[in-house]
Parts: sequence; C-alpha cells; structure tokens
Amino acid sequence: MKFGNMSRIGKKPVKIEKGVEVKIDSGFITVKGPKGELKKPLLDLIETKIENEEITFLPKNEDRSTGAFWGLQRALVQNMVDGVTKGFVKKLELVGVGYKANVQGTELVLDIGFSHSVKIPAPEGITFVAEKTSITISGIDKALVGQISATIRQIRKPEPYKGKGIRYEGEVVRKKLGKKAAGS
Repeated sequence: MKFGNMSRIGKKPVKIEKGVEVKIDSGFITVKGPKGELKKPLLDLIETKIENEEITFLPKNEDRSTGAFWGLQRALVQNMVDGVTKGFVKKLELVGVGYKANVQGTELVLDIGFSHSVKIPAPEGITFVAEKTSITISGIDKALVGQISATIRQIRKPEPYKGKGIRYEGEVVRKKLGKKAAGS
C-alpha cells in the first residue's frame, strides 16, 4: 500500500506484555490483564492482526480518512494494553478556604462552597481516593478516567481572580487583576 502521508503511529505494532491476553472476534477486541478486562469495537477501515506477541494494524484502502483512523486505532489498543497492566491515574486539587473532599462508600463527596455537598457516584471501573484537598481518580480505561476528572473539575472550575476551585495537579491558573488594581 502506498500512502501520501503514512501514519507514523499506525505503523508501529503494539507489543503484548506478559500476563496480557488479547482476542479479536466479530469486530471487537478484548484485552485481559492483571488489572481487569476491556472490550472495544474495532474500526472496519483498519485490518487488525495478532502475530508473534504483537498486534499490527493495516489500512484496507488508500483513502485519506483511513490514514487518520489508522493511528487512532493503534493508540486506542495501546491504551487498552497499558490500562490492564498499569492503569491510569488523574489527580485534582481543591483550592479554597473550607474546600474538602472525602469518599463515602463508592461516592465522592465534595464540600466546595455550595449550600449543599456535591455527591459523585463512581462509575464501574473507577476508584476515588480523597485526602482533604486532593482527589485521585484511577481506573483501567483512559478515556473514562479523563472524562470523570473533567466532569469533577467542571463542577467548580478555577476562577481567575482568587484562583479558587478544582484544578488538575500542576495546572497553572492565570490570575487577573481586580478593578482596583487595574484602575490605578
């Protein structure tokens, strides 16, 4: 196959690590590992094969959009293999006087300046760990960990004047000057 712009990511095979079992059947890929099992649909445009402890990907035609999905398919499968072996973690920080988080059963309970506590149930495969002003979200599905983190951050985004709110660990919030400081 000859492509004008070949996918550098799509050409790389995904190595199947020890203790990981991969099956491809009827348009789905299933990856089992020490941390759990993930199952996702495969794209029809990309041919996926398991050979010599590696998963390889080849586009079925020379269409431009197929080339774009080639790298995507490989990245998604790599994330599945990484998830069942290592897992994924996102950390959030609470910044503000009296802001705190704790875990009750499988629910995350946030006290972040509202008149009521905000309760977030943990979806299947997600674990919350809370220490006063930090929240750790972990799981085997990278997309789900990222989505839950973004949803929690959206509840009280960092505001630009005092910097209060929920932010990702290491996120820098640019502060604005208030009316008095800007006017003088």
